[in-house]
Amino acid sequence: MLTEIGFTDIAIGEPVDTFGGAGGETNARAYEVYGYSFLARKPPDS
Repeated sequence: MLTEIGFTDIAIGEPVDTFGGAGGETNARAYEVYGYSFLARKPPDS
């Protein structure tokens, strides 16, 4: 998806438990819900 809108040099981090300690944590773990950090560059239009 990121490449489709023009981003390059995409790096995706390790999965992060974004629901740790939340009320719905058990449900999130059952569905393997994780967040991912990413870094990407969008070159200026030529």
